[in-house]
Amino acid sequence: MTEPQSAYTPQHCDGYNGTRGNPVSSNGRLPPGQRSTIPAREGRAVHLNKGDRLFILNEKGHQVCDFFALVHGCPAEMLSMEHTRTALGRVYVGEGDTLVTNRRRPLIEIVEDTSPGVHDILIACCDQPRYAQLGHEGYHDNCADNFRMALQAIGVEPVHVPSPFNIWMNIPVAGDGTFQWTAPTSQAGDHIALEAKETCLCVMSACPQDMTPVNGNDTQPAHLIFWIERPAG
Repeated sequence: MTEPQSAYTPQHCDGYNGTRGNPVSSNGRLPPGQRSTIPAREGRAVHLNKGDRLFILNEKGHQVCDFFALVHGCPAEMLSMEHTRTALGRVYVGEGDTLVTNRRRPLIEIVEDTSPGVHDILIACCDQPRYAQLGHEGYHDNCADNFRMALQAIGVEPVHVPSPFNIWMNIPVAGDGTFQWTAPTSQAGDHIALEAKETCLCVMSACPQDMTPVNGNDTQPAHLIFWIERPAG
């Protein structure tokens, strides 16, 4: 069977933005305490050592962060929402929960959350086909491409685009199994802290979604701020 010319490859970006040319550093390493900005609609990758804590600040309050993580030295082992749902036995996460990989190993623990704790582990990251389905013509910034570009910016080629941990994304699920796309419950200045249970490479995307209310009602995508705190010793 002949493969179509448009055959999907996980390394392929449908378009580009400032993500690819502006990594936090050439290898994704950031000095502890140094704050870095993810511009609206873009993504950034950062390296965490085991025990490091990654703080993500929602300065405007309404911005969703699509969060991904790959195990260091094994990019095919990655944070997995489907395995996390199995491990937790529920479709919501909160402070104290540990998110696991596709090998069912603990990778990320939510150690601090100043928001009301409404996050999503059901929805796939937005991509170019999603915006086309919503009626957008031409290229639209998206979290799938931000994930690819953030990794490529530090010399890593993605082997798969996984479903992300959608921080501050509000997808209420009804008793009949249906769900809605609604505005975040987070407020300006809320932050979340994630502890690496293994050395890993994390990717964050300031979600570009502006065709549903997931980044707030009557608002535009905004920037995010992040930094690392390293345990003493």
